[in-house]
Amino acid sequence: MKRLFELFFTFFKIGLFTFGGGYAMLPIIEREVVDKHNWSTKEEVLDIFSMSQCTPGVIAVNSATFIGNKTKGFFGALFSTLGVVTPSIIIITIIAAFFSNFAENEYVIHAFGGVRIVVAALILRTCINMFKSAIKSSVQLGVAIASFLMVAFFGASPIIIVIVSGLFGLFFIKLPKEEEAKSNV
Repeated sequence: MKRLFELFFTFFKIGLFTFGGGYAMLPIIEREVVDKHNWSTKEEVLDIFSMSQCTPGVIAVNSATFIGNKTKGFFGALFSTLGVVTPSIIIITIIAAFFSNFAENEYVIHAFGGVRIVVAALILRTCINMFKSAIKSSVQLGVAIASFLMVAFFGASPIIIVIVSGLFGLFFIKLPKEEEAKSNV
């Protein structure tokens, strides 16, 4: 039971102190889950982030659910998910009640401008960390660059790029194992 509350409060803190959505939360999730609590390895968290992007829903909620499930099964997933969404529900309810009173306030507008800059920096840090962790060969680098170019400059569907890249990765991951098996015979 202690671990369930630990999951809840860890993800509550992440949800409470992170602005900008899932991508901005990823460095904080990584620090809490890998460095502080040792619930997962950095590679496992990278896999969880990847799966969270590919499944329907909010990336932070998906990540919390997967990490909670890995750590403590169904109830771990439930407590982690509730932990990460509860601050947003509370904050959105408060903002909705008072938004019309301060939406045009100059200080509020400037504060949100500052928050956007920090969110962009957090997202950039996440991209750099994921890039460093995921790219292990020149083939992977080529797939990453080609995928980026296809989506960013040629308007390719990210869904198609993910599927094609997955198949490409499956082929190149499987190939060395087959070659190794042939050389051992």
